[in-house]
Amino acid sequence: MKLYSWNVNGIRAVLKKGTFQEFMTKHQPDVLCLQETKANQDQVEIDLPGYHQFWHSAEKKGYSGTAIFSKEKPLQVINGWPQDIIDEFKLTGDIYGDPNKEGRVIAAEFDKFFAVTVYTPNAKDDLSRIPLRHKQWDRAFLAYVKALEQKKPVVFCGDLNVAHTEDDLANPKPNRGKKGFTTEEREGFQNFVDAGFVDTLRIFKQGNGYYTWWSHFANARARNVGWRIDYFLVSGSLKDKVTAAEIHADVMGSDHCPISVTLDI
Repeated sequence: MKLYSWNVNGIRAVLKKGTFQEFMTKHQPDVLCLQETKANQDQVEIDLPGYHQFWHSAEKKGYSGTAIFSKEKPLQVINGWPQDIIDEFKLTGDIYGDPNKEGRVIAAEFDKFFAVTVYTPNAKDDLSRIPLRHKQWDRAFLAYVKALEQKKPVVFCGDLNVAHTEDDLANPKPNRGKKGFTTEEREGFQNFVDAGFVDTLRIFKQGNGYYTWWSHFANARARNVGWRIDYFLVSGSLKDKVTAAEIHADVMGSDHCPISVTLDI
């Protein structure tokens, strides 16, 4: 089974460009997880025969949002996270609003695993959303996937808005302490690893040069001056079933590229 994740930075834009259709024709993912759809389902015409579509859009029009497209019909689909998680981590919002109304988390249960996709809030240039990230969001998300893991293994993916290590961005030194590469955000990611989740790309590839997002400035993508902020992580029990993990940097249409993981499951 091949699962893909892609922050499309606006599903309507990649459809208009034709890049989404080209991608689907070429790759034909078994499960596709999208972030930053920036649309409600009724605003988009996507002709995908053979796929079940599940959308979790933001209340605010043209903002955020996630979706899962799957060839196999899931046993259930869960939008957002349970109220007990929201209450425990006091995820009621900050000066930017309520992240629970931004369509940032969607999960699909299949026979042998949960697939969860997440669009993690950006820390902002002035780091004003670091408290939300560090004290609430990252901890809540970890608690959520660990709770799902009590039932069956978890595959989670998406735009986590953090470069985990210095190998995950082209210019670590000047970016240390800036959004996406703060101690707090990196700690949040490390907590996933410490809890037993496996960063699938690092099973197969080490070192730098593997990026999933590039700035629009200074021809950064062509020069591969980027960041790896999109990930697939799996429960430790699935590690031996991961047969490939790839970055598809040739797929255009967004400032992010798709990533994938193949499971022998």
